[in-house]
Amino acid sequence: MKSLRFLLSVALVSLSSAAFAQSDAHNHDAQNAPAQKAAAPKSEVQKSFDVIKSLAGDWEGRVDTDMSDAMKKQMGADMKPMHLSMRVTSRGNVLVHEFQEAGTPLDATKYDHPVTMLYVDAGTLTLVHYCDAGNRPRMTGKISPDGKRLEFDLVDVSGGTKFGHMHHAVFNLIDADHHTEEWTYMMPGDKPIHATFNLQRISTTASK
Repeated sequence: MKSLRFLLSVALVSLSSAAFAQSDAHNHDAQNAPAQKAAAPKSEVQKSFDVIKSLAGDWEGRVDTDMSDAMKKQMGADMKPMHLSMRVTSRGNVLVHEFQEAGTPLDATKYDHPVTMLYVDAGTLTLVHYCDAGNRPRMTGKISPDGKRLEFDLVDVSGGTKFGHMHHAVFNLIDADHHTEEWTYMMPGDKPIHATFNLQRISTTASK
């Protein structure tokens, strides 16, 4: 059975590679056609996605929250500085956003390690947050006229919400090396908790 699964995996990868190769060849022929058409201008949504992809790299900074001291103690949340990794993958179609406590090893079994995926879906800038609470809120975003603020509103949540869920997110771009993120977590009983991450770039990862 293992051999069969291995062969099926190889076959799927081969088919995928062949499809991409055929697509690339078609695109190359189209680019060299005599009646080449001018590239279509990017949509506002794609421009917004390009803006947030410019954040690819590693970041660190403090966290400010309106969580009460009693709640922090109850949840074991001491608000230590956070490390953020953002990388562009899937041929430039996805931005992966990963938080963890700064200075800790990459061990999701011991430390919180929420992952967020951002991409364009059917002409809409979309965010899916894979939360440590065990659910997956989906949000859609819009960029401000000055291109410095991306705000995401909740659409729906997959999975249980017994322990609450992420409800809202805002990315504020200050300059190439500084940005803030405002995340709102909705506790049971619709009680919001707000956290602001004040982030400074520590390295750059080239986007694709």
